[in-house]
Amino acid sequence: MTKTTIPWLDSPSEFPSTTQALEYPPGLLAASMEINADWLETSYAHGIFPWYSHGEPVLWWSTSPRAVLYTAEFKLHRSLAKAIRKMQATPGSAIHLNTAFEKVMRACAAPRPGQDGTWITEEVIAAYTALHQRGLAHSVEHWQGDQLIGGLYCVALGKMVYGESMFATQTDASKVAFAHFVYWLKSQNVHIIDCQQATGHLMSMGARTVSRKVFETEMANSIVQPTLNWEPRELKWTYDQT
Repeated sequence: MTKTTIPWLDSPSEFPSTTQALEYPPGLLAASMEINADWLETSYAHGIFPWYSHGEPVLWWSTSPRAVLYTAEFKLHRSLAKAIRKMQATPGSAIHLNTAFEKVMRACAAPRPGQDGTWITEEVIAAYTALHQRGLAHSVEHWQGDQLIGGLYCVALGKMVYGESMFATQTDASKVAFAHFVYWLKSQNVHIIDCQQATGHLMSMGARTVSRKVFETEMANSIVQPTLNWEPRELKWTYDQT
């Protein structure tokens, strides 16, 4: 018989095995009332992520298949290479790491055309910001002068990077930031980025889907690797791919 119910959790220590995730909705694993840095740190260590709508309990997911991007398989298309060259030629344009985490989160939470709302509520921003203060959540920013025009945020444990959300207020601004980030991660011997859901945007850049078993094996191998140096800095494009 197909399982149709999920457990209610009172503590992050109660997360069930990811094999208990529902077939429908695909990957739904558990629910809780609370979300904070402790819940996030524990959940990501098990390959579990939160996603829910305003007014719902916090819903926790372990999807299978799982979308991932192997950094060696990133596709730098001609149009993106052109956008990077344009950024390089624009005075005041730069890609930075970890200089405006909460600002990036709030930009990701802003309303977008065709969407009714966002799951990135104030409690979610507070939880991930606290995780950032622990050195486990990070942002990449695309600046044009003092204007933030694109970026993304992620979670990282060891050398396992979990992508979360991106935003752009100008065409290709987030893609340019993401390309810089991927090549920096590759230079730091990061092998894989969790993308959670397969979207056309991510698949066009080289992402693919793997089974939960493969994902969790890759994750276990990456988490135990030495943590990266996430000190704030500019990510310079020093590659010949453009």
